Amino acid sequence: VQLVESGGRLVQAGDSLRLSCTASGGTFTTYAMGWFRRASGKEREFVAAINWSGSKSLYGDSVKGRFTISRDAFGNTLYLQINSLKPEDTGDYYCARTAARYTSGTPYEKEYDNWGQGTQVTVSS
Repeated sequence: VQLVESGGRLVQAGDSLRLSCTASGGTFTTYAMGWFRRASGKEREFVAAINWSGSKSLYGDSVKGRFTISRDAFGNTLYLQINSLKPEDTGDYYCARTAARYTSGTPYEKEYDNWGQGTQVTVSS
């Protein structure tokens, strides 16, 4: 399965944005999924994750209350709703699929074995 992110663009601080991650060549119905981001010159950072059924999610401390992760029922698309964008949200955003099926979402990169190429979000002040 190939993961393709979309929705990143240049926005202003305070704006909202929705990122999508679409699966091609299959689905990720039975896998937990996650979003990570990398700012220029920094390590990749955990943003959000959702369990395989979509019933539970968890978030990085820096995005709690502003970001919402969700997934469609068909296992084809993962979303990240971002509200109240800040300049420090600027970066490349990646979706990822866990290696194991039927698991909870996890903030640990090592638990993911399939990554998209990323979509760029730039927030101007």
